[in-house]
Amino acid sequence: MPLEHLRLERPGDGVALLTLDNPDQRNAMSGPMTDAWVAAIEGLRADRSVRVVVVTGEGSAFCSGGDTSWIVSEPDATVDDLRTRMIAFYQAWLSIRSLEVPTIAAVNGPAIGAGLCLALACDIRYAAASARLGAPFVRLGMHPGMAATWLLPEAVGSAAARDLLLTGRTVDADEALRLGLVSRVIDDASFGAEVLETAAGIAATAPIASRLTKLALADGAHKTYDAALQWEALAQPVTLATEDLHEGIRAAGERRRPEFRGR
Repeated sequence: MPLEHLRLERPGDGVALLTLDNPDQRNAMSGPMTDAWVAAIEGLRADRSVRVVVVTGEGSAFCSGGDTSWIVSEPDATVDDLRTRMIAFYQAWLSIRSLEVPTIAAVNGPAIGAGLCLALACDIRYAAASARLGAPFVRLGMHPGMAATWLLPEAVGSAAARDLLLTGRTVDADEALRLGLVSRVIDDASFGAEVLETAAGIAATAPIASRLTKLALADGAHKTYDAALQWEALAQPVTLATEDLHEGIRAAGERRRPEFRGR
């Protein structure tokens, strides 16, 4: 099915690349793009050959956030109608969190507002050196949305989240790295290639172990030490019973790359 303002590619074994493709509007989240995103995520969720998903933007921006023409398109709508509309929008884009495989936000340029929230919804975030990130909701006269008041504190802590949300300021890639918004800053020239190389490395790991590790780390990971031990005491034996575990041990002994099959 054609995806409007969105591209889905498979650049390597187990790697899915989702590219927001509306560069004339700095990859703003339009209605058609939102529909395409939902369809793409549903397809990836059902595809057991996918082991990692990379999200990036076409052109000079990652994502400038929600399409402002769409946001103000119903001036006479009631608060309740707008609430219903926005919840559907949030849930559509944040559906990437429901994928059990690791996800990478390749922030190739500005990630603003809802665009930053999309990046925060991914497991790992890498930024190009020229990227800028921010949540300027209050500067537009609106309350933060798309789980910004949960995603930002989880990523950078409450003090830094207050700073970013209450000032609405943007930060460059180096400050984003210091704050914990991103895990790594990569030179623009090699950005795409290095992110895909990392994705290929993740795709080459044992898929059952990878999925269970992602689940263990979800929503800030386990709340207590004992909860972590109880989870691991079940999840680790699950992986010990797989063929992949024996392949990994053999490969380590033979000093070769393992060939994991997800069973």
